[in-house]
Amino acid sequence: MKHILTAVVQNRPGVLARIVGVISGRGYNIETLNVAPTHDPAVSKMTLVLPGDDHVLEQVLRQLDKLIDVIRISDVTRRNHVNREMILVEVSTRDGRRGDIIELTALFSAQVVGVREHSITLQMVGDENTVEDFLRLLAPHTILDLSRSGTIVVERGE
Repeated sequence: MKHILTAVVQNRPGVLARIVGVISGRGYNIETLNVAPTHDPAVSKMTLVLPGDDHVLEQVLRQLDKLIDVIRISDVTRRNHVNREMILVEVSTRDGRRGDIIELTALFSAQVVGVREHSITLQMVGDENTVEDFLRLLAPHTILDLSRSGTIVVERGE
């Protein structure tokens, strides 16, 4: 099972390294990681997606909660939340199928953000399944470059 963790941390050098060290020290892989300042520049929010069972994730959460720079850590996997990922993908149009790519882009409410003579760059935002579907349907075309933001999440209030 994949777990989505959020951590609110002090925005200081070395915090990311300590958190990653705790997780990797337990033998866990971080599938995606996103870190950025919040509305308070002294505080950052981390979103981590980790594969693993509930028991071991519980241990990781307890260890992370002990770190001095961690203000709050939680597993939002089973809580009411909204999650998104952004991708930028450059696709070759040398095969003359630019129209097919633009049609697919429209179906997924993606955007064309760059056009060159032999390629097109697309931006798409969605949940993990939608992003995977979009990439699967783009696969028959030649993907020249791909960047993914990793998952970001916000818990929904009551």
